[in-house]
Amino acid sequence: MRLIMHAGLLGLLLALPLASAWAEEDEEARYADTVQVFLNAGESGAFFDNSYGYAIFPTIGKAGFVVGGAYGKGRVYIGGNHVGDTTMTQLSVGFQLGGQAYSEIIFFQDQRAFDEFRDNFEFGAQATAVAVTAGVSAGASTTGASAGASGGKNDATTVGSYYKGMAVFIVAKGGLMYEASVSGQKFTYTPK
Repeated sequence: MRLIMHAGLLGLLLALPLASAWAEEDEEARYADTVQVFLNAGESGAFFDNSYGYAIFPTIGKAGFVVGGAYGKGRVYIGGNHVGDTTMTQLSVGFQLGGQAYSEIIFFQDQRAFDEFRDNFEFGAQATAVAVTAGVSAGASTTGASAGASGGKNDATTVGSYYKGMAVFIVAKGGLMYEASVSGQKFTYTPK
């Protein structure tokens, strides 16, 4: 019996590196798929060629009932190289009900914009409306603004431009959320 337990334990220990490698491959594929969505989503595709770098979040989940929150993990790329990881947190207060999931990308126009993001950047007030897989988004604050529209993962379209060195695009993945609230996105950056 002990021999069987030891053999099973040894098997699990040997399988851990393989499971980790598979998880990393899945993670890489998730980021690559999200980049492809934004590459094919109209105007946001052109930003890949002329930006200093970008932060990308494959999935940000958001939910609320009077008080709401959102969270997502992402990666930061400069010159096509993964240079660090980032998280986005958001707290909102006001009339809101429901939940939604979306992908987000923030392009940095230059080194200065990246440096500002890297130092625990925060977006101010925003207004959003997202329904199922079609969405519209707009935001404004003293530190940045964004605008975008999407028709879903495979037929998304976007519009936008740099504002204070950053351009933000959002593609709705699903959900339904009614919101008239004040909120802000806060980003933390950890170098690789």
